[in-house]
Amino acid sequence: MNILYVTSEAVPFCKTGGLADVAGSLPPALAAEGVETAVILPLYDKIGPQWREKMTFRRYIYVDLGWRHEYCGLFSLYDRGVTWYFVDNEKYFRRGRLYGEFDDGERFAFFSKAVVDLLPSLDWMPDILHCNDWQTALVPIYLKDAATRWWEIRHIRTVFTIHNIEYQGRYGSDSVDQLFGLDRGWYDDGTLRMDGDVNLMKGAMLMADAVTTVSPTYAAQLHDPAYAEGLESVVDAIGWKMHGVVNGIDTVTYDPASDPALPAHYTAADPAGKAVCKASLQAALGLAQEPDTPLIAMVTRLVGHKGLDLVQQAMDGIMAAGCQFVVLGTGDRQYEDFFRWKAGQYPGRLSAQILYAEDLSRRVYAAADLFLMPSRSEPCGLSQMIAMRYGTVPIVRETGGLKDTVTPYEAWRDSGNGFTFANYASSDMLYVIREAVYLYKDYPDAFARLRARAMACDFSWARSAGEYLHIYSTVTGQPWPPAEEPVRTEESAPAEESAPAEETAPAEETAPAEAAEPASDEPAPQPTAEAAQSSAEPAAEE
Repeated sequence: MNILYVTSEAVPFCKTGGLADVAGSLPPALAAEGVETAVILPLYDKIGPQWREKMTFRRYIYVDLGWRHEYCGLFSLYDRGVTWYFVDNEKYFRRGRLYGEFDDGERFAFFSKAVVDLLPSLDWMPDILHCNDWQTALVPIYLKDAATRWWEIRHIRTVFTIHNIEYQGRYGSDSVDQLFGLDRGWYDDGTLRMDGDVNLMKGAMLMADAVTTVSPTYAAQLHDPAYAEGLESVVDAIGWKMHGVVNGIDTVTYDPASDPALPAHYTAADPAGKAVCKASLQAALGLAQEPDTPLIAMVTRLVGHKGLDLVQQAMDGIMAAGCQFVVLGTGDRQYEDFFRWKAGQYPGRLSAQILYAEDLSRRVYAAADLFLMPSRSEPCGLSQMIAMRYGTVPIVRETGGLKDTVTPYEAWRDSGNGFTFANYASSDMLYVIREAVYLYKDYPDAFARLRARAMACDFSWARSAGEYLHIYSTVTGQPWPPAEEPVRTEESAPAEESAPAEETAPAEETAPAEAAEPASDEPAPQPTAEAAQSSAEPAAEE
């Protein structure tokens, strides 16, 4: 089975959020299961020279997008058992950032069309195109459109994953033909039409052979108008092909026993190094050196759906519980200013790091005792899993993937791996924070057992990869794992029969010339390997 994972970002090349972590971890996990796996993403200028110097220029074609006729280069490199393909066009991807441009619709329509047009240029033809979020939502549509003229791709099936339904790719109705180069029929028949606009996510949900989202609870919540952002009717219509699969984390990268960002290493069996990490962070951030004071952390984007209004309402109560608090992240100005203000009110006890730095985030995960995620909505969430991996006990609201990964502490039977609350209310959140602080201070042995259970949880991608392989097998009809061929014995082996060479050698198949070769009347552009050698800043959290 051949899988091509289509994404707009992936670690370690570029990142703005959790999609990059998933795209950087799931494909290697699939490859480890014996699947031929590749990933294709744009060649942004933010992809650094340490990766560009390893890339090989494969070829170039021209991609037609409506009236546009655009150059498209293809680079590749091999890493962690996966071939990583990069789509090059400096007009669209040399922008200084991944998203937030005035022409994002055109940029990612070009990328989606290029994925389909470049299929003959890859090392093999995929059986599955696994697309992610609105930036790749046109891939299933372009594939179906091309398959009416190109029989070699008709066997390819598509899987579309919704990481966050809030971002749907909505554009005016005239964009179907003018911007995306599609026949108006895609809009008129309702495939792309939603509330008078083009809705790319709706189109992908209808056209994909399977739709997944990043946790079973979130998949169920998307039937509820409170979570579906207007697409609940579409979710209801495709419920028969929708699956919830909890994300995993890269347990090799996120490993307190070997993480190079940490001042000391530790394991669940020997947790002594965690105290060293805590003392080091307290000193670095100007917090009081109090080893027995619980340290609560948040590593998050500072935006509304992360539950920061609850934190605002309860901040003084949290500090009155007798703890230290550190927040790391950037986002909405109102939240950035709020945490700066509170850091001034609680010197030595509250640190507001209004920035994002990967190494610092790992130090926070390792140093903290408790990790707060009071999200209003959270499709999956990776931070709570990373926190548990580092022995930091999560406090979460029961929504989406938080509910699927964190089981509430129950003192009477000494079970659970964290603390949870159900109602979206600051009073409920404050109640469980006080419970957690009380357990930490008054029952350290019970808290140590809780921490050990959190560290013992298996959040590796192997579990999630197995669920995706089952989905791929269902939509392609290919069994997984592949059925073993029976061992032949001399008695059962058929007699060899000779045949003319022309009957035994299959005819070589070629893709349509317009998809495989650049137009003959186009001059070859200056090799874009120059772009591959240019320096760029490492991707930063946005």
